[in-house]
Amino acid sequence: MPSPLLLIDASNWLFRAFHALPPLTNAQGEPTGAIYGFANMLRRLDREIDARRIAVVFDDSGRSFRNDWYPQYKANRSETPAELQAQFEPILELIQALGYPLLKIPGVEADDVIGTLARQAEAAGDEVLIVTGDKDMAQLVGPRVHLLDTMRNRRLDPDGVREKFGVPPERIVDYLTLMGDSVDNIPGVPGVGEKTAARLIQEHGSLDGVVAAAPTIKGKLGENLRAALPQLPLSRRLATIHCEVALPVTPAALLRHPPQPEALLALYRRLGFHRWAEEMAGGAREPAPPAPPPAPAAAGAGPAPPSASASPRTQARLVLDESALAELVAALKAAPLISFDTETDGLDANQCRLVGFAFAVREGEGWYVPVGHDYLGAPAQLPLATVVAAVGPLLEDPQRPKLAQHGKFDCNVLVRHGIRVQGLAYDTMLESYVLDAASGRHDMDTLAEKHLGHTTIKFEDVAGKGKAQIGFNQVSLERAAEYSAEDADITLRLHQALYPRLSAVPALREVFDTLEMPLVPVLAAIEQTGVRVDAERLRSLSRELAEGMERLQAEAFQAAGGEFNLGSPKQLAEILYQRLGLPVLGRTPKGDPSTAEEVIEQLAAEHALPRLILDWRGLSKLRSTYAEQLPQAINPRTGRIHTSYHQAVAATGRLSSSDPNLQNIPVRTAEGRRIRQAFVAEPGHQLCSIDYSQIELRLMAHFSGDERLQRAFREGLDIHQATAAEVFGLALEAVGPEQRRAAKAINFGLIYGISAFGLARNLGIGRNEAQETIDRFFARYPGVRAFMDGTRERARRDGYVETLFGRRLYLPQINARNPAQRQYAERTAINAPLQGTAADLIKRAMIELQAWLASAQPAIRMILQVHDELVFEGPAEALREWAPRLAARMCAVRRLAVPLVADYGFGQDWDSAHQAVGHARSEDSAAQL
Repeated sequence: MPSPLLLIDASNWLFRAFHALPPLTNAQGEPTGAIYGFANMLRRLDREIDARRIAVVFDDSGRSFRNDWYPQYKANRSETPAELQAQFEPILELIQALGYPLLKIPGVEADDVIGTLARQAEAAGDEVLIVTGDKDMAQLVGPRVHLLDTMRNRRLDPDGVREKFGVPPERIVDYLTLMGDSVDNIPGVPGVGEKTAARLIQEHGSLDGVVAAAPTIKGKLGENLRAALPQLPLSRRLATIHCEVALPVTPAALLRHPPQPEALLALYRRLGFHRWAEEMAGGAREPAPPAPPPAPAAAGAGPAPPSASASPRTQARLVLDESALAELVAALKAAPLISFDTETDGLDANQCRLVGFAFAVREGEGWYVPVGHDYLGAPAQLPLATVVAAVGPLLEDPQRPKLAQHGKFDCNVLVRHGIRVQGLAYDTMLESYVLDAASGRHDMDTLAEKHLGHTTIKFEDVAGKGKAQIGFNQVSLERAAEYSAEDADITLRLHQALYPRLSAVPALREVFDTLEMPLVPVLAAIEQTGVRVDAERLRSLSRELAEGMERLQAEAFQAAGGEFNLGSPKQLAEILYQRLGLPVLGRTPKGDPSTAEEVIEQLAAEHALPRLILDWRGLSKLRSTYAEQLPQAINPRTGRIHTSYHQAVAATGRLSSSDPNLQNIPVRTAEGRRIRQAFVAEPGHQLCSIDYSQIELRLMAHFSGDERLQRAFREGLDIHQATAAEVFGLALEAVGPEQRRAAKAINFGLIYGISAFGLARNLGIGRNEAQETIDRFFARYPGVRAFMDGTRERARRDGYVETLFGRRLYLPQINARNPAQRQYAERTAINAPLQGTAADLIKRAMIELQAWLASAQPAIRMILQVHDELVFEGPAEALREWAPRLAARMCAVRRLAVPLVADYGFGQDWDSAHQAVGHARSEDSAAQL
């Protein structure tokens, strides 16, 4: 449509932007995510549509005339989050600085303003494009009025409305009336969703036709419809967009004004949108989102400094001959710190090919040494062997400090090409992570934007996007040099910005120096070693799981009274809530009945189908995620699987793994254990699993100082049995299975901030009984209550909590006005010191055990880390001799107020090795060592 009148449903856009993006902030800690998302959509719209007449329309914050008709209108809506409220004024400033007409009419909703303007423009023969994701607006669609959903990039004309909703635009009000709207609190017909509403209108022509046919409609639907008849006229009135409201402007007056450059530039800088500011100053790149939020200011460590002005571009030096290589080597030898990076033709460090090296030793310049660019016409490059011989000794010299961004990847790449890196002293990814783990991404592009105000060259800028993307070996040398030299240079600049702040907090510096950096070569060695997997055993299991899924599907069809797609949430919701009439126990963010696992779990008590769905989902996940995928992940060169461990992901300090993820293989189901049975030892070897026992509960006893809890652990009692005896006033030997199960739910639930409601649901008891149980627990363990209260109070005061080793987790929402956000932060404050200390303990154990084995028993290799468990592989005789000593050393890494205990076992596969045959206690570790 040439130059339509463009009407933007700003309130709808704003909420979608707020929920679509992470909680971004500027350098001052002010929220900016919704502003960025909103502005980005405006910019995109401006590029794609030539609209000279336009209006950005907001809802008025007060009551509307619909509240006069129905006082409960929108009564269900929760208060606007404070983080979003804080962004309203900057958004209004930004819209006006961009030159867009802004409409916010007192007492009138945006829908009615848009509807009135659309009808006026339509009557004048104009085309109208309404930008919204709100289905209510579909009633306005006509030959000259269309909808545009920018989130889904979909445009709806009358045929599109009919295709999407099953009814034409003139019947959308009828459709909405039958369904009602839980968000706006418009009453509808219970049990009538999208499909049923469309079907009723298709069968009877209109709402009036449905009302007339109500006496003849059978079953529960007919009963609900007849009961709802008195309220339908009001619902129809509430759902109708009113297109004749009095407005201070006409469509002809909605002309866009020229932008205000000075005001825009000031806003971009204030909000931290550095790339847009660069663009206004003459740059040409597309904007990137601002950095995720910094943590709140806290004593000793300001998690984020003010944004720096844009830093200069890197001067790239391309090394193509031995003279240039000699000059580079001389610069590296003279440098106090070498920043290095590798370029490869893939992301799998154990299979990709090395394409080039990048180095930097002073700010503003970098070298690129290509060794594998093989596109047609590529200039001659130095042989890989020549470059390895020149720079390898420097990278392998432990006395020469090195710096990298995510250096573990580079170490894994280089070791396969003849260089075993030593002396890796700094990693900017880990510097950022230790400073503020929860601040968002720690990749170089994000950190450069956040800490340097610098927009880096992206991989897509030099290699393209999507199907057209080429490998780095196909990138021209000039572009590759510009990109790669900048990587090494920016890493150096980031180190100069981050490390002084890290060093200003001794505890964080200690975490970085003694845990995170020493762990890098340990994880690199584990990844290089990999683990053997029996592919044929997995293929056999996949066939069995498929058969099990077919059986469950047949049972589900029988329970549902017909066939449906078990993997479709929409079809499942229709079966559960419309066909079977089960209660709606939860809703999606859009207000639809939920089919999430926790909801289906609750419904399993009401009907057989939900349990069948859960069992089918469990088998489906095991089959698709493990039985099918693991054989494909076997490295053809080594015949083993090489997972990647990530240090800078989990905010608590725990490691995670990917490609494949080995952290989430179920251990409590027979099928999950069969996945572990496929992880096997090499012929002539065995596996040994060593697992910290109840580590987080032991840490709770240590942190809380509770005398009864500590005594139970020191005496080696079954902690759940002991808790049951305390809580229920029983002798230890009188505790039955049900009491122990309840105590276990309390023990582990409290670590994760379980409520009386959650405990009641887990145990199948009343909420009052659950609260009484929790109260009895705290009465018997007052130290635990004191620890939890004190931790929350310190978190509110300091803005962070700490592990036993000094690792910090910042909690920016701990004093939020939004209750849900504040309560989540409070639960995190309790759990983070426990889970984080557990993570620190096993990291320390990995570092010590790796060094010990390398010097004393290199035949035994550490091959897996999963939560609180380490898995080793080696000759059976050596493993049986060394397992008690390895477990004892794990228990000796830190002295606690209660014993650390590590269980160990052996076997030809991971599952059998996980069955404990012995254990070590920290009190006995000296003798075993």
